[in-house]
Amino acid sequence: MSKVKFKTDEEIELIRESALLVSKTLAEVGRLVKPGVKTIELDRVAETFIRDHKGVPAFLNYNGFPYSLCISTNERVVHGFPGDDELKEGDIISIDCGVVLNNFVGDSAFTFAVGEIDPSVRQLLEVTRESLYKGIEKAVVGSRIGDIGYAIQEYTEKHGYGVVKELVGHGVGFKLHEKPEVPNYGKRGTGMKLEEGMVIAIEPMINLGKAGVKFWKDGWTVSTVDSKPSAHFEHTVAIRKGEADILSTFDYVDEVLKS
Repeated sequence: MSKVKFKTDEEIELIRESALLVSKTLAEVGRLVKPGVKTIELDRVAETFIRDHKGVPAFLNYNGFPYSLCISTNERVVHGFPGDDELKEGDIISIDCGVVLNNFVGDSAFTFAVGEIDPSVRQLLEVTRESLYKGIEKAVVGSRIGDIGYAIQEYTEKHGYGVVKELVGHGVGFKLHEKPEVPNYGKRGTGMKLEEGMVIAIEPMINLGKAGVKFWKDGWTVSTVDSKPSAHFEHTVAIRKGEADILSTFDYVDEVLKS
């Protein structure tokens, strides 16, 4: 069984550079999220942008995944394929991106609204994003993995949402997926103790309806069992004393959404 791979401060700074390139890529793609745009076009733009900045798309060919972005619309939770389908007014689109830069991996995801969306779906996006930060608050030395999951679960279930349990966050940095697993549910005070030098991807996947999901025959796409929308937000985070160090950022995306 593989163990947690701890990172030095220098390595964490290199992971930060990768994570910030992911953040800038999400913003670059976010500029194009509007009705009529084909999702495959978003994938092309992301790959070009990453390579232009001396990075490599971490998802492309990872375990055979054929694209640079995971693009999941509406009831698709995660790992959706970009394609010739066009975005429509009222859709939501989760864009998950990973980058390898200087041999280190960053990972982040953001769920965008396409035009005007239903207020209930807008609230799902807001609460899921907030739940990510509730989890991050617990990502400090001395806490446990279960504290992160509990914080996310407690906050989202209070709003009546379903927390996806089949898919989890993970360690990240040297590789895209490392130990430990970081569920979005759990009991306080349980699980692995968090220590300085751990870097994890925290990524709530929260459904408007039931928690259950189904796995598609393509071997990748995951969708909700009741066809209701699902939201997904993710940051790469370094464990520190007192306060977590968020290595990715939504600042670039938020600037694009304001403009």
